[in-house]
Amino acid sequence: QVQLVESGGGLAQAGGSLRLSCTASGRTFSIYAMGWFRQAPGKERAIVAAINWSGGSTYYADSVKGRFTASRDNAKNTAYLQMNNLKPEDTAVYYCNGVRYTDYSPLWDSWGKGTLVTVSS
Repeated sequence: QVQLVESGGGLAQAGGSLRLSCTASGRTFSIYAMGWFRQAPGKERAIVAAINWSGGSTYYADSVKGRFTASRDNAKNTAYLQMNNLKPEDTAVYYCNGVRYTDYSPLWDSWGKGTLVTVSS
């Protein structure tokens, strides 16, 4: 069973930056596309970014395009999400999961605890 651990969240001011990390174990990390999802209060969890197995291709939701950057280090079994120019509407719990790169749906039923990002105006 895959274990996912997200970290790096916290409180940031609007316009600030945070870098999230996601460490995966229990799977051969390097063969899977990875995605970042977020869930704001009262809303469903939704994809915000994805990166293919090699890091050579990325996807971003329109709401974060140009501000967020996904990357990965397969040697460390870790994916990253660099978030710049943060906005209050980015406030959410952020999760990672493997993704199907065709439709960015999550691969695994098991989710980590997520990491909370709070952006103040």
